[in-house]
Amino acid sequence: MKAFVLAAGLGTRLKPLTDTTPKPMLKVGEKPLLEHQLLWLKSYGVTEIIMNLFYFPDQIRNYFGNGEKLGLKIRYIVEKELSGTAGPIAQAKDFFDQEFFVIYGDNLTNINLSKLLDFHHSKKAIATVALYYEEHPESKGIVELDENAQIISFKEKPPVNEITTHWANAGIYVCSPEIVKYVPEGFCDFGHDLFPSLLEKKVPLFGYKTDEFLLDIGTHENYEKAQNEIKKMDF
Repeated sequence: MKAFVLAAGLGTRLKPLTDTTPKPMLKVGEKPLLEHQLLWLKSYGVTEIIMNLFYFPDQIRNYFGNGEKLGLKIRYIVEKELSGTAGPIAQAKDFFDQEFFVIYGDNLTNINLSKLLDFHHSKKAIATVALYYEEHPESKGIVELDENAQIISFKEKPPVNEITTHWANAGIYVCSPEIVKYVPEGFCDFGHDLFPSLLEKKVPLFGYKTDEFLLDIGTHENYEKAQNEIKKMDF
């Protein structure tokens, strides 16, 4: 199994912690967040990882190398300019030749990926989006589902008067390799561009609701929460 880890972000909301350190390399407990993510992925049978890098890329490459120390194979896409969350797929199409997970690099989670993958298979989806209940979803991507859990709308960071659901994008997906042909060259974002485009084309996308632990460490408040939560987690 393969995975695509998004590790290129600037971490603006976490300044000054990110002035000299990429957000995924901030320590949560004794290890960088990214190391926790890779060990979690490995525990579900992931053996090959590709990451997109942009901000202080050498810190990540020098720490993880080719992944051998973690028992993984790691490959990197170093971007000269950011190409969105989905854009890097077009830069390494040969890697995405089988099913793969997509993980946003600021998530601390222990979601059961086997259950997500089983759900994806049961729906014969081209992509399945993990969803969590968000009380205040105006800063998130929100997803509406039909009675069969098929996605019927995807709105990225909607204004309050357009909030129609509290189920939000968890930043964890499983994708079938066919999705690669829908990713254009250049800038492409999953939430803003790719998913809405697939819905217009009637390509089947599904949402997987979960109440398992998920924490986006992208704010100072959540980063502090992560230091406590990691003590309860077993990777």
